[in-house]
Amino acid sequence: MARKASFAPVVNENTRLLVLGSLPGDRSLALGRYYAHPQNQFWILMSAVVGFDLVMLEYEARLAAMLAAGVGLWDVVGRASRTGSSDAAIRDVTANDLAGLVRSLRSLRAIGFNGGTALAIGRRQLASVADTLVIVALPSSSPLHTIGVGAKQSAWDQLAKFLR
Repeated sequence: MARKASFAPVVNENTRLLVLGSLPGDRSLALGRYYAHPQNQFWILMSAVVGFDLVMLEYEARLAAMLAAGVGLWDVVGRASRTGSSDAAIRDVTANDLAGLVRSLRSLRAIGFNGGTALAIGRRQLASVADTLVIVALPSSSPLHTIGVGAKQSAWDQLAKFLR
């Protein structure tokens, strides 16, 4: 089973909303980009949240637009063993220091967990700081979570109120 590592957090001093995934999939890891699989619905879902089309932008411009809107990205898993891209295959987890990151983000108002695995792992890590933040459980943007984007969008849309 291959040992895989997450990316660095994408945040700045204006981050009001932090969206946390579990661990990047193989396509994302190969390309060095968050949510790089063309069937992952993350950029479509977040476009509605931030109010402009992220899908049409190049990757670096997407990240810049997210930061400008007050949205940060990271993963709950720092390193883990996993065959393939499925969250169900994640083993031997070394968690990222979510509590440390959260304490450093003075403008942070909410954390959105992209999928059940991210929520289950991340909630435990944030026990010491979660009482000051809103926690939002989101249906996974992964193509492995087979409900359509329309069924997911209403849950994701609730993130927009933390950016106002």
